[in-house]
Amino acid sequence: FIKNMITGTSQADCAVLIVAAGTGEFEAGISKNGQTREHALLAFTLGVKQLIVGVNKMDSTEPPYSEARFEEIKKEVSSYIKKIGYSPAAVAFVPISGWHGDNMLETSSKMPWFKGWAVERKEGKAEGKCLIEALDAILPPTRPTDKALRLPLQDVYMIGGIGTVPVTDLESGVP
Repeated sequence: FIKNMITGTSQADCAVLIVAAGTGEFEAGISKNGQTREHALLAFTLGVKQLIVGVNKMDSTEPPYSEARFEEIKKEVSSYIKKIGYSPAAVAFVPISGWHGDNMLETSSKMPWFKGWAVERKEGKAEGKCLIEALDAILPPTRPTDKALRLPLQDVYMIGGIGTVPVTDLESGVP
């Protein structure tokens, strides 16, 4: 998992950290060697400047869609991401249920307490109510279009009789 995560993250403009809200699941992920901590740290270390946190499985909290559970998770994750270098004020926290589609593409009636997310960054403020709006609010990075072509390596194969073969992705798009 980690090798694939590093490969993808090294080329990402934004990271979406999905945190499970279920009892015991969040605690396992945020524990000292938990995957939530590991992925957040790797994203920051690999240079991903923008972060969105989706607090998933809100339908399986106790009680379901618990505001208290969301706030508890938001507080703990904010504390950790601040320690590693992110500014929590610039991170959108969105309570979601991927299974039911709550707060994914449109506001959910099951979480009337959630008034939306707001982020403050040096480039300005942004706000919204669901995950797709948080994704739409990420800032496109500046690309050095005046510089030589750069190809980030994804893998290197050693092939007998041929030698070392680097593997990369060349994508087209708007600079």
